[in-house]
Amino acid sequence: MACAATALLLVLPAGRLDAQITLVQCYEAARNNYPLVKQYGLIDQTEGYNLSNAAKGWLPQLAVNARASLQSDVTTMPFDADRMAAVIPGFSIKTMSKDQYQLTAELSQAIWDGGTIAAVKNMASAQAKAERAGIASELYALNGRVNGLYFGRLLQDELLKQNAILQSELLTNIEKVTAMIANGVANESDRESLRVELLNAQRAAIELQASRKAYVSMLASLTGLSIGDETALALPKLPGLPLSTDIMRPELAALDAQDVLISSQNKRIHAGTMPRLGLFVQGGYGRPGLNMLSNTFEPFYIAGIRLSWNIGSFYTLKNDLHKTEASRRTVDVQRQTFLFNTGLQLLQQKTEVMKMEELIRADREILDLRASIKKAAEAKLANGVISVTDLIREINAEDLARQTAATHRIMQLIAVYNYMYAQGQQTDSYNR
Repeated sequence: MACAATALLLVLPAGRLDAQITLVQCYEAARNNYPLVKQYGLIDQTEGYNLSNAAKGWLPQLAVNARASLQSDVTTMPFDADRMAAVIPGFSIKTMSKDQYQLTAELSQAIWDGGTIAAVKNMASAQAKAERAGIASELYALNGRVNGLYFGRLLQDELLKQNAILQSELLTNIEKVTAMIANGVANESDRESLRVELLNAQRAAIELQASRKAYVSMLASLTGLSIGDETALALPKLPGLPLSTDIMRPELAALDAQDVLISSQNKRIHAGTMPRLGLFVQGGYGRPGLNMLSNTFEPFYIAGIRLSWNIGSFYTLKNDLHKTEASRRTVDVQRQTFLFNTGLQLLQQKTEVMKMEELIRADREILDLRASIKKAAEAKLANGVISVTDLIREINAEDLARQTAATHRIMQLIAVYNYMYAQGQQTDSYNR
């Protein structure tokens, strides 16, 4: 029995309870470790800048203009200035210069902008929300990758346990055959046959260990966690059946966010057709000033209220609205396509879950029968009724049944959690 214990220690790595990691921890770690998560901060910054810029549309706007021009003609009086000077002593009208200069500064304040600023702010928020939802759907795909690596490692652990049991049984039977050889009721070839089977089991354990290391390495790289050969992975609980059929994937939230963004674009288009009302004050210095008959440099100012309406925006209004409606229909088609494909995926996964339930029930009966048959074979060997070859066949048959049952238990978890992934039950902890 000491040899059997040694075999167990050689096959199974030591797992520490204090180093146990759960599937949910791996989900969260993979999400936080993935470079794309940094995009959230950039989206927040961009949204802040866009909202700040839009709000500044209500601040007074200052415009400075300078102009120098040379005209081919200037305004003149409709009479002969020299003749008027002869009739009226002291009468003189200077001719305007053809080179004119003007420097102006205008301060304007919007009173009503037709809802443009509010529409721009809503569109900036909707754009940021759509981008966040898109990233959330991409990050959710990491859950599927984590499932594959996490359950792959658990499957290797389970197969290693079954391999250890097989080696233990082979060692036990080698000891029995050794005693039988000493009593002259067995041959050395019988013990060698068992040793060959033990070597085959040890070779299989080496392959399983290599696969296990690969899963450990990839899971550690994906999550950024310190996961080593000694780290234990908690076996997830099997959720109660039947599973929910409601689809709650983050991709649907991303499509909903696209709908909101399209609605905000519509509001921005309608706001572009509205008139604008504002106050303004303009001050300047130039030649001529406001007095067109003065040919000297003079300061001037103008203050008032201004109404502007770009009628040209109505020319493209219908086409712009048709474009957004086309975008909305595209989103609807994408939603229908996603729901259709996901429905098919859920149907496939549901079939797999039901199959695993049936297989596990059959495994229990097969294991009971195989254990009984092997126990009877060991008794027959002790009584010299069957050969060691017959016993080896029964040991291998029971081992195969145990490995198949162990594989089916893990495959059932994989099928259930893949169903949950496709259905979207793993989204609650990862929404911002």
